[in-house]
Amino acid sequence: MVLRTMGAFLDKPKTEKHSAHGEGNGLHYGLSSMQGWRVEMEDAHTAVVGLPHGLTDWSFFAVYDGHAGSRVANYCSAHLLEHILSGGAEFGPGPSSVEGVKDGIRSGFLNIDEYMRNFSDLRQGLDRSGSTAVCVLLSPTHLYFINCGDSRAVLSRDGKVGFSTQDHKPCNPREKERIQNAGGSVMIQRVNGSLAVSRALGDYDYKCVDGKGPTEQLVSPEPEVCVLERATEGDEFVVLACDGIWDVMSNEELCEFVRSRLLVCDDLEKVCNSVVDTCLHKGSRDNMSVVLVCFPGAPKISEEAVKKEEELDKFLETRVEELLGNCGETGAPDLVSVLRSIASENIPNLPPGGGLASKRSVIEAVYNRLNPHREEEAVSLTPHRLWF
Repeated sequence: MVLRTMGAFLDKPKTEKHSAHGEGNGLHYGLSSMQGWRVEMEDAHTAVVGLPHGLTDWSFFAVYDGHAGSRVANYCSAHLLEHILSGGAEFGPGPSSVEGVKDGIRSGFLNIDEYMRNFSDLRQGLDRSGSTAVCVLLSPTHLYFINCGDSRAVLSRDGKVGFSTQDHKPCNPREKERIQNAGGSVMIQRVNGSLAVSRALGDYDYKCVDGKGPTEQLVSPEPEVCVLERATEGDEFVVLACDGIWDVMSNEELCEFVRSRLLVCDDLEKVCNSVVDTCLHKGSRDNMSVVLVCFPGAPKISEEAVKKEEELDKFLETRVEELLGNCGETGAPDLVSVLRSIASENIPNLPPGGGLASKRSVIEAVYNRLNPHREEEAVSLTPHRLWF
C-alpha cells in the first residue's frame, strides 16, 4: 500500500498497534502504541520488571516521544536504563539512598545525552532528532517519577489523581528564563519559534551555546525527578503516555477511563488498546503510546460494571439498527451521519473520560454488518472532521 501524505500527515491513519503485557514484583503492566496520522512512528518505550545489578525487586517503565526522527527515542528505549544504573548511585534500600538514586537518574540522563552527541550522524547534523522521556522507577518502597519534556506520568491513588509530572514547555517561567539566558527566545510557545519542548534528549542544534553547561542550554537534558513513598493500600496504577494521548484527554479523564475499563476487563493490553483507539477517535493526530502499570490495589472486574457495559453495547447496536432501518428511499446514511446522530442523544453509562468515542468500534461493527457492500468512507476518520 502506498501512503500519500497531507503535509505532515497521512491521508489515512495507520491504526495497527504494537502491544504487549507482563508481570512481576507484584505488578501487572500493559502497553500499546499506534502511528496514527503521522508520516513516521517516532515513539518508543521500555518495560523492565526486575533490574540487573541485583535489583531484582525494582522495575522500570518509560515512554519516549521522538521528534524530527526516531533515532534518539529508539536508542534511549534500549539504553537509558543502563546509563541510569551506571550513574554511580547506590540503589540500596532505605530512605537514606533516595537522594543517591535521584543523583544517579540525573547523571544517567546527562551521560546518555553526551554519549549520543558523539554518534556521527547526530554530530554532523545529518540526524536532528530528539526525544522526550517520561519514566517511573519502582523500588519496593518508593516511586521515582522522571520527566524530561512534555510526555506525562500520572498516578491513580485512592480513586483519584494522586500525582502528575509537569510538562516542560518553553512558556514555563523557569524554562523561559533559562532559554533567554542562553541567548534564545520563546515565540509562538516554542524555543526560537521552532521546538515545542524545553527539555529533551538529543536536539543538539539547541545545545551548542558556548560558555553554558549542559543544563543551561536552550534545551536541557536534565530530568525532573519526584519521589513518592508507595502506599500499599491506596496505589492503583500509573499511566505513562506521550502528548498524543494528553492532547485529547486530561489527567482526570484518562484515569477515570482506565479505571472504568479495569472494572470490565483484566487484559491490560486490551485496556491500553482501548485508550489509544479512543484518543484517535477523539481527534489526536500524533503518534500515540501508553504504558499502564497496575499495583495490587488496582480496580478489579465488577459484575455490575460488566452488566452495564453489555447493556450499553446492546443499546448502541439497537440504535444503529433503528437509524439504518428508518432510512427509507433516501438510502442508508453514511457512518459519520450515524455517529453524529447518536452523539446528539443523551446516552447513559458511557465510559467516563472516553465517552462515545470509546464506543466507536461497537457502532462501526454494527454499521459494517448491515452495509457489507458499501464503499469505504474516506471522510469517516479524518483529523479535520470530528463527529462528536
